[in-house]
Amino acid sequence: MSTMIAKLTSFSSVYIVPPKKKPIVFSSSVKILPKSNHQATAIRGTVKRFATAISVSASSTIASLPTLKSRLSSGEILYGLFLLSTSPTLAEIAGLAGYDFVVVDMEHGPGGISSSLPCLHALAATNAAAILRLPDSTAMYAKKALDLGPQGIMFPNIESPSSAADAVSYCRYPPRGIRGAAHPIIRASNYGIDEGYLENYEETLVVMVQVETEKGMGEIGEISAVDGVDCVQMGPLDLSASLGCLWKPGHKKVKEVLMEGERKVLEGGKSYLGGFSFAYDSPEELMRRGYNMVSGGADLSMFRNACVEDVARFRSRVKEDMEGEKVEQEEDEGYWSE
Repeated sequence: MSTMIAKLTSFSSVYIVPPKKKPIVFSSSVKILPKSNHQATAIRGTVKRFATAISVSASSTIASLPTLKSRLSSGEILYGLFLLSTSPTLAEIAGLAGYDFVVVDMEHGPGGISSSLPCLHALAATNAAAILRLPDSTAMYAKKALDLGPQGIMFPNIESPSSAADAVSYCRYPPRGIRGAAHPIIRASNYGIDEGYLENYEETLVVMVQVETEKGMGEIGEISAVDGVDCVQMGPLDLSASLGCLWKPGHKKVKEVLMEGERKVLEGGKSYLGGFSFAYDSPEELMRRGYNMVSGGADLSMFRNACVEDVARFRSRVKEDMEGEKVEQEEDEGYWSE
């Protein structure tokens, strides 16, 4: 049978066209022009089996890997990194190095929605879960970030239970929330291939709210109890600024407020704790205090430290060599002067 195949402008549509036949349109968006009713029935069955196989295969592949949320539920303590550079190469290195999660940071640094997507592609090739930190806690930013398909989303500067409830609503489709619906064509649903996305997306998404001001700390217990909040992320740097101790997150006053907030979250028992480690507050110490998500640093600070140390080491060696040569020269001059 002679056929002609032509691509259409609609998504995933293909014409298989024997001449002078009217096409049969299936819900799978494959359009077939049959030679006979018997042939049409056979082709219809093949198309449906093929579409089902694709869907099952995609769902099985996704389900085979434990999600960030399932790992938290099982009691794991997860170690991560903040990525401010939005470099896909550094994202991939971080994932291959063994970090459990990487926070692609759109609040600080040059990155935005478009530059974050390649980082998610890179992390998808590793076992590290991607979390997107929003530039601001708005429905618009949440919608665009969630459509990219991260396993977690972080809302900055949450100061009240109502703002936490708003953040959760941005993550849910109506009637449970106000998230805009484009689920058949977004990366989060594997561009519509994952037919179970609408039933499962809330079960796999970790909603994180960052409490980082004195006002927020005053209501942190109520914030952590809001339905849909999975993790409270502490923000010691902004908290230190809020308390009048800018750039002194290790100040006694800051630590007291921070630890009181930790106590309230843990006593509530509804949300996990997430936080940053510093020289004065090691990852081991955070784990001891009940944190389930610990971030060990940021890519830019780690690269900066490596560069500064490398240059300092080089300058030190050059200086030592020059001083050694000077001593030798003085000894030689002293020898010949005798």
